[in-house]
Amino acid sequence: MLSNACKYAIRSVLYLAIHNEENSRVGVKKIAEELSVPQPFLAKLLQQLTKSKLVSSSKGPTGGFYLNELNFKNTVWDIIKSIDGTDKFDQCFMGLSSCDDKNPCPVHFTVAPFKKKLMDDFKDKTIREFTKEIKIKGRHISLKQLDVN
Repeated sequence: MLSNACKYAIRSVLYLAIHNEENSRVGVKKIAEELSVPQPFLAKLLQQLTKSKLVSSSKGPTGGFYLNELNFKNTVWDIIKSIDGTDKFDQCFMGLSSCDDKNPCPVHFTVAPFKKKLMDDFKDKTIREFTKEIKIKGRHISLKQLDVN
């Protein structure tokens, strides 16, 4: 449902949130290595996220990316809007040009509640809330540190 770019963007914002320390900035190279994401592609995504005010950055020898208090108040939905747009959430699951409650496709009423729940969670949970959940419940944003053999 989401593009790779959007998935990378979400993971990178959550990575910055988890590793956020006062006066600490993280370089794109470090984020790319930790998340196993192509560095040039991630650099462009982080620039876009910075322009959209979803991530903060500073230049210079101690520069890099970080989240400020306003960034923590954003949601995953904000990231999705910035990178992919929201059209995919309005489209028919089966690809029909017209599908709604009045003219449903065969799986409309199965998929509609799932899409609504997903959208509500993406819109309602802040990056700070996702970060707390990751830390408390031990969720992972990268498989790099896990033994997946």
